[in-house]
Amino acid sequence: MPEHLELQQLVGGVLQSSVRRQTFPWARCSCPYLGIILATISSLFFSLCSVIVKGLVDINPIELATFRFIGVLLPSIPIAIYKEECFFPKGKRIILVLRCFVGTTGLMLSFYAFRHMPLADASVIIFSTPVFVAIFARLFLRESCGMFNVLTIFLTLIGVVLITRPPFLFGDIGTQSLADEQIMETNYDVWGPVAALSSTLFGANAYVLLRALKGLHFSVIMTNFGAFALIYTLIVCYYLGALCWPLCGTDRLLVIALALFSFGGQILLTLALQYEQAGPVAIARSADIVFAFIWQIMFFREAPNVYSVLGALLVVSSVVLSGMRKWALALPRDSDLRKRLKCFISE
Repeated sequence: MPEHLELQQLVGGVLQSSVRRQTFPWARCSCPYLGIILATISSLFFSLCSVIVKGLVDINPIELATFRFIGVLLPSIPIAIYKEECFFPKGKRIILVLRCFVGTTGLMLSFYAFRHMPLADASVIIFSTPVFVAIFARLFLRESCGMFNVLTIFLTLIGVVLITRPPFLFGDIGTQSLADEQIMETNYDVWGPVAALSSTLFGANAYVLLRALKGLHFSVIMTNFGAFALIYTLIVCYYLGALCWPLCGTDRLLVIALALFSFGGQILLTLALQYEQAGPVAIARSADIVFAFIWQIMFFREAPNVYSVLGALLVVSSVVLSGMRKWALALPRDSDLRKRLKCFISE
């Protein structure tokens, strides 16, 4: 999710870090690496969600998104009630609706990409969302976008090109299957990469909107997001004729697992940000890509080619550099560690 950052991911790191001690005042632990461990386990859960989406070929990916949003909405409502939060606060309603729209659209597109692309390739592209946040933050929030951001964006774009391998640059290059004794060339649907890239752009805008909502409790955002997304996806499923119950047996169990992994991954990410700064957590979240490569080989018998591996390395490098910079900027000015990381602070 990234998610991917949104995915991603449903609540951005900036929002989470702003409420970390207020939301969970009991968040104390002597283990210095607990936040990193929780973020890594969160990545594992989100990567398993993508495996389920890709594996349930008999269920429309938009319908799967509906079940995921149910898993987000139901646990969020009691949290908001317990905190006595206003579900639809004045002055934030338009931004809330916009955040719900771009977040829902981005997640639906990511599910489509998971279904129509190699799992690792789709995960890498979608996970590059935080790198592109700098562009939209500059456009809409007037935040600075220096040479460091330009460098990470440039590396990410090169990585995405290597992964998507557009025919006008690379010709017909496909993926190799481990199940075949001979090398077979298979081109995936062109709309898969388009959906992955579009999901990245929608996800980046979701992060920017979350910055504008940083004063709200995360349960309010998740409740609005889940409710809006549930209605949105049901309408899309009805239009596509995809409203149907999953088959009995394994399919229904996997749908339930999708909802549980989605909420569990988000809660673990939230807790990780209670214990650790957003920068190191963002770096730990890059484990999502590693898991995606493992699941792609293990479950779908697809071996990534050299272009996918190089592209993934470039994207992961950009995300790690961005996380290091965020970490360095959050350190006290007189910190020795900040002095050692000064190369990440300078523009």
